[in-house]
Amino acid sequence: MMETLVTAEDTTLREQRVAPWGLQWTPIVAGALAASALSLILISFATALGLGVASAAPTWRDTSFALWLLSGLYLIFQALISFGCGGYFAGRVRAPYTSLNEDVATRDGMHGVASWALAVLIGAILTALVAWAASKPSSTLQPPSATEPSVLSFELDHLFRAPRRPPNVDLSAERAEAARVLMTSSSHNGVAPEDRTYLVQQVTALTGLTGPDAEKRVDATIANARSAIARARAASIILAFSAAAALLFGAVAAWAGAAAGGRHRDGRPLSAWMMHSNRWSSHPAETPSSMP
Repeated sequence: MMETLVTAEDTTLREQRVAPWGLQWTPIVAGALAASALSLILISFATALGLGVASAAPTWRDTSFALWLLSGLYLIFQALISFGCGGYFAGRVRAPYTSLNEDVATRDGMHGVASWALAVLIGAILTALVAWAASKPSSTLQPPSATEPSVLSFELDHLFRAPRRPPNVDLSAERAEAARVLMTSSSHNGVAPEDRTYLVQQVTALTGLTGPDAEKRVDATIANARSAIARARAASIILAFSAAAALLFGAVAAWAGAAAGGRHRDGRPLSAWMMHSNRWSSHPAETPSSMP
């Protein structure tokens, strides 16, 4: 009988040492959902104010670099707020630990990082669903051609603009072909002379312009296409950098938020966080309740 009690006590102590490092998925899921919801609210608010990092509208290319930078900074800011709150929620609602002799902040921080990872996965799935829904053709909004890059739609409209044109004329094939030629304007060699001559012939035949006027339009369109592609690339770089920085800082915010939530859960003040953390590392057997 005594051996059975000793074995049971040893098992309980072993579970107390191992269980704190196990993940509790209920607070992790709750924190991830809270972070995703708050992030969606903040991004929707920024989009309504015109702080989108990227846009398919041609007018986006005419915005200033300051707006791009401000949009990227706001993306990082919303990540800090949303992931920090989600991590705090995950640490706050987690069940208290059986022992505070270990590094409690690290264990709470792991729950914050887990909620951050789950929130990122939820955001990626929602983004993929939105992109898939937006790619489906509709009766009200349909791209001119499946092979026509949207970044050059305005340039193609200007290239084939004509004062008079018979109704029901489908220029999808011509626009797509001209778009592929204009995409080469951003290359090192630019548009080849034979491709430029072909565009002039197409513009002359489809718009009714004379040779010199068609050449001026083609040259202006090539220059505008080169500028549009360069600005689209710059916007993509800013978007990628801002998204990567937002995710990185979001993980740190989730860790810190979960640690702060754990301190509130255990009734420990945040004001003495840094001062007590050094003492815990120096005296691991000392509990927060025994500290002044």
